[in-house]
Amino acid sequence: MTRYSTIHGEFEEMSHRWGWFLALGLGLIVLGVIALGAVWLSTLVTVLLFGWLLILAGAFEVWAAFGAQTGRGVFLHLLMGILHLVVGILLVARPAASAVALTLLIAALFLTGGLFRVISALVVRHAAWGWAVLNGAVELILGLLIWSRWPASTLWVIGLFVGIALLFEGWAWVMYGFAARRIAHGLDIFGHAQRA
Repeated sequence: MTRYSTIHGEFEEMSHRWGWFLALGLGLIVLGVIALGAVWLSTLVTVLLFGWLLILAGAFEVWAAFGAQTGRGVFLHLLMGILHLVVGILLVARPAASAVALTLLIAALFLTGGLFRVISALVVRHAAWGWAVLNGAVELILGLLIWSRWPASTLWVIGLFVGIALLFEGWAWVMYGFAARRIAHGLDIFGHAQRA
């Protein structure tokens, strides 16, 4: 089997599913619009979902640590599993307070990350250092905006970020679906030309 026929087969397989890619993208866009329309609710849902994921991960890690019974990393896995469980339970038990803490953590992340990007770009001056400075400056501004409005910013930060992420993810899947459709159309034309 040649490389061309393998790639052709993969394109053909992908092109038959373009409608599913499009539907997934449209569904994510709808979820993004809903999240942006109710940012406080989407903030709470995100915190609760994150908490339950941590609980599941922690339970699995504790179970795996007890199942292993031997090995040098068992104690570390057990501690990490317990930590995941405790943090997950705290997030689920008090989602509003957890959202306040996570919002402050996001502000700190943007502030330190933006400052680091600006300083490293100015010191190193690599090929695209101007864009890196701009990126860092935007992160700094976002961090300052979130921090200056904290704890009131808890009402919109996480939900807004989740909504924007869903919109962009959905848009990417829609474009992927259209690209797969174009590939399907191109394969049809190619197949007709070969048969002729």
